[in-house]
Amino acid sequence: MSHDSMAHDHMGHGDHGHHMGTVAGLPMAERADDRDGLRLDRLHVPLGPALPDWPAGLVLHLELQGDVVQRAEVEAVPGPSPSGPAFWNEPWLRAMAGGPVTVGEAARRRCAAHLDSLGRLLGVAGWREAATRARVARDRTLGGAPGAQLQSLVRPLARRVRRSWTLRWLTVGVGEQVGMQPGGDVHGRLIAWLDGLEQALDHVDDRGPLSAHHPVGPRGRLDSKTPPSQALLDALPGLLEGTEFACARLIVASLDPDLDELAPQHVPGARGHG
Repeated sequence: MSHDSMAHDHMGHGDHGHHMGTVAGLPMAERADDRDGLRLDRLHVPLGPALPDWPAGLVLHLELQGDVVQRAEVEAVPGPSPSGPAFWNEPWLRAMAGGPVTVGEAARRRCAAHLDSLGRLLGVAGWREAATRARVARDRTLGGAPGAQLQSLVRPLARRVRRSWTLRWLTVGVGEQVGMQPGGDVHGRLIAWLDGLEQALDHVDDRGPLSAHHPVGPRGRLDSKTPPSQALLDALPGLLEGTEFACARLIVASLDPDLDELAPQHVPGARGHG
């Protein structure tokens, strides 16, 4: 899928409707010079909160000039108050609160989280069949399938994703930021998910106790004042500004922030420290 066709898909309307001061039904704002000295419309485009393969509760307010993002603002739309901690972080938070958690339980949750993120990114990139395979593997992981069965589902998928030159072409150099962890661009973050997924696969049947020291969930460390997803949201404007609009959803999908992390993380039934 080309970047142009991705832009058509993400706008949902293509280029028709460009008349009477609107594009795809959206009002035009002021005009400004682009890098070639042309006078181009500045279009204000919201993305989210209800889009396929989009982080729940996230809204982006983009200012476009031509097909380039000039400015981006992040808005988190409040949802229902969660009854417990962020689902993907729950094993580590429970261990930090003194509850019994096995290594396998945390590894299984990490696998499922990365498969969930992988399915979203592959869906945005247009690889629907692989996205469906990732979601099937996610559901089997959460459903308690044994490690050997999960290996047979996940390893071939991971190999296909790693070897896809089309996916590499779409993602290398997109949303790049030197020093950003994990990975420096969309492709690097994708590979980091695959690495973490395959490492965790080896431990899903481990019944040993999970250490509460240095807790690292699927999106980062959980023992700091700033939730990992807040750091991802903070990085988004800088990653989006100056990029083509067609790449915006790929960049968001490669970070896949979990807005549930921003709510207070109460862990029901956890044992306190004496």
